[in-house]
Amino acid sequence: MNEEDINKSEETVTEKMQVEEIKAPQITIALDDETKRLLGVRKTQKSKKPVFLQTDSHKKKKLKDYWRRPDGIHNKTRYALKGKCPLVEAGYGSPALVRGLHPSGFDEVIVNNPKDLEVLEVERQAARIAHTVGERKRSLIEKKASEMGLKVLNPTRRDE
Repeated sequence: MNEEDINKSEETVTEKMQVEEIKAPQITIALDDETKRLLGVRKTQKSKKPVFLQTDSHKKKKLKDYWRRPDGIHNKTRYALKGKCPLVEAGYGSPALVRGLHPSGFDEVIVNNPKDLEVLEVERQAARIAHTVGERKRSLIEKKASEMGLKVLNPTRRDE
């Protein structure tokens, strides 16, 4: 290859790499004082909450790192013995008014295609693009959401 061919190939690569920039406006929700307060309460509660793991999941590879209720007759976690994994109990929950909300205050709705955006309420709900959505459809969803004034909670990163 000579230098001209290399320059032409570099130009075509840079043309392909240039992706249409989507300017997403900063969208916020108008929250009342009580909801703001409860979101703060939930944040402090969750920062103090322990990580609930299955008993002995740190010892055995076949046990996964998520919660399963202990049910053995001699299980120390089931007895809630001191020094063993903490048990899931009612006191660790979030306040009912903000349960399930995103930390920004929006109600999350999973979106798989641009058509799913039509049923969302702009003032209250925000879109989270499903992890199975590819790059082409993701860009279509983000473009339509910005036209509608919807917030996308997991937009594509633009490395600059």
